[in-house]
Formats: sequence, C-alpha cells, structure tokens
Amino acid sequence: MENRTEIGTLGEFGLIKRLATPFAQQQGWTKLGIGDDAALLDASNQLTVTSTELLIEGVHFDLSYTPLQHLGYKIVTLAVSDIAAMNAIPTQVLIGIGLSNRFSVEAVDELYAGIKTACEDYQIDLVGGDTTASPQGLIVSVTANGVVDSTQVVTRSNAKPNDVICVSGDFGGALMGLQSLEREKQVFLANPDMQPELDNKSYVVLRQLKPSARFDIIHELRELGVVPTSMIDSSDGLAAEILHLCEASGTGARIFEKNIPIDDETYLAATEFNLSPLTAALNGGEDYELVFTVSQADFDKVEKIADVTAIGYMTDLKNEKVMVMKSDQIVNLTAPGFN
Repeated sequence: MENRTEIGTLGEFGLIKRLATPFAQQQGWTKLGIGDDAALLDASNQLTVTSTELLIEGVHFDLSYTPLQHLGYKIVTLAVSDIAAMNAIPTQVLIGIGLSNRFSVEAVDELYAGIKTACEDYQIDLVGGDTTASPQGLIVSVTANGVVDSTQVVTRSNAKPNDVICVSGDFGGALMGLQSLEREKQVFLANPDMQPELDNKSYVVLRQLKPSARFDIIHELRELGVVPTSMIDSSDGLAAEILHLCEASGTGARIFEKNIPIDDETYLAATEFNLSPLTAALNGGEDYELVFTVSQADFDKVEKIADVTAIGYMTDLKNEKVMVMKSDQIVNLTAPGFN
C-alpha cells in the first residue's frame, strides 16, 4: 500500500518548505526567491516579460489520464511558451496551487517533481507562489518571467505584406492525443478490465501530456541574427494564431494546405477518428509551436533551420485571409476552435 501523508500534518508553511527545498537556483539575477514576502529580481537593462496561466481540474486537465509529473511539466511549458513568443528567454516562475483534501503530500510531491524537471530543462528559477485549499479538485496558476533586449523583442503587430509565414514543428498532434486519451477513458469506464490501446499513439499522447516550449528555435534564430517581424505560440490552433497576427499587424494572409506540417501519427489518428487531419492541424490547439513571420530578406537564413516550415505569406489585403488547397481552390481561413 502506498504511503499517504495528509497535507494537514505539515501545515501550509511546512508544505511550502518541503516543495521549495529541492529547487536549485538557475539564474544569477534572482536575488531572493522563496522564503520572504516576495521575490527580488534584478534584470539590469533588459525588458522583463511576464505571462500567467490558470488551469482548473475538469476544465483544462483530467487526472484520470494525466500523470501529476506530466501536469507539473506542462503547466510550466504553457507559461514559458508565451515568453518564447515574445522572443524572450524565460528566467523565473511562480506557482500557486489550490488543493482539495483528496490530495496527499505524496501527490503534491509528484506534481512538483514535474515542475522541477521543467525548471531544469528551461533553466529557470521557482521563486514563489501560494498554496490554499480548494473545495474540490486541483487548481494551478503559474506566472512566468523572462528577459529580452529591446532590440530583440517581438510582438504580434509588426508583420508586413510579403513577410513569410513560418511555423516550427507540426500541428494537430495534441488534439489527437487528447481524443485518444478520452476514448480510452470511456472504454475504461465501461469496462475497467480493458487495457488501454495506445501503443501506436505514443507521439500524439506525449504531445498532449508533455508538450515542450520551442526555445531551441529562439536560440537558432538568434544565432542566425534573425528577429521575426511578428510571433505567437500555437495554443489555440494554427488558424487562430495566423488570424491573431493578421489582426494585430493589419495584414491579410495566404497559406498553402500542402505546406502545413502534419506528423504521420497525427494523420493516421485523425483518419481513425474520422476527422480531417487538416482540421486537426488548423483548429486543434495546444501544440505550443511557434508561428512567426520573417522578412523576405531574412528567409534565406531561416530556411536553414531544420524544424521550421514556410506555409505562406502576409498580404496587403486586410480582408483576405485564405488558404490555397491542394486542388488550387481558395477557401477562407477560419478559426472555429475545437471543443
């Protein structure tokens, strides 16, 4: 039988001390982290970038198929992915958790083990947060800080007509991972003796449970001396993010179906669910890839990045946001989202 320690036996301060102890400082400009009323940070002459995420059990995650360590990693990724979208480097996070009495100390340890792994992978410091009681389920908030030089900062609003629209990675995998996990959950609820059938879905399941923020792309762009003209991360789906860039920049867009990167496993999973792989890629969300634009002059450099694909270009027709299909038919680009 697994050990179960009630959180009440530690108390709030005891729990905070337990959770904070394993975390080593990664950033030299973190002057004071956990242990006082607030953290002290010294960013010198750089701009500080901040982003916050709030996740609620039953709305944003399902613990029946989400391991707590994976959830811990994912919540950090969600916040720092927004830092990447500003062309910044992440530096610190603050984590707040609301816990119901069904969670033991050991369960919270699992969650924070994932948070610790993410902090090590992204080279960031956990500098604070809060713990409180929740009437039911788990609530997690995460605030991430990052830094960027004023000459390097990228927003959504500076794309120009003829800029090339580029994306990192591939799309639709997280949605198909979610669909696969939800189906296996329903099978289990109907018959608890059934074993999950996810052997051929390891890629899409991992895309859902443990996504990664694409700081490798940020570093490669910097090494090439390229500053994107606009950028966003794909939390709401590729189509939605392109429309966000268009709206903020006052441009139109033309993308090409044949260029949209979709992994083979995503394609097969979508077909199995009688869902268009293209629909999954455009509207699935939670892929946390980067969607960005670069000038024509910089595109020759960006082409050298192995995991970046050019999918279209910005236009000067604000009302024209379209996709050219493989059949050469032109359709309007819409973003209904996926529930």
